Amino acid sequence: MAIVGIPAIAEHPWAYPALEVLHIVGIALLLGNLVLLELRVWGAAASLNLRDLARPTLALSMAGFALVALSGLTMFAANPAELLANRLFLLKLGLISLAGGNAAWFHGRGGLDRPDALARLQTVLSLGLWLGAIICGRFIAYV
Repeated sequence: MAIVGIPAIAEHPWAYPALEVLHIVGIALLLGNLVLLELRVWGAAASLNLRDLARPTLALSMAGFALVALSGLTMFAANPAELLANRLFLLKLGLISLAGGNAAWFHGRGGLDRPDALARLQTVLSLGLWLGAIICGRFIAYV
């Protein structure tokens, strides 16, 4: 059974570029706010309460992720067969899954309440996974 996309998305003169812009804005919201929180876990701006900082930064990160997911799924719908055949796309999805698992682990173990060495390691892992996903996403069109 062949996977059929929605060519109108890819063929429309501004639809796909507009989706790409939304995707980038979502990435900025997601990663920018995560980095702020992760820097605080590492001890930056120690006068700020970690839980108080987490409320707005995590809310904006989740909004960014929602925007990335919605725009990404819509772009995927334009040509799913081509993307599913692209190893970088599959690696990107794997990295995003690992980043989500790492976030669940961080919050599940109470990383905000104990910013210990493991929490700091998880923030480094988080940043690496998200940067890897972004790099893979950028190179999808070129491989």
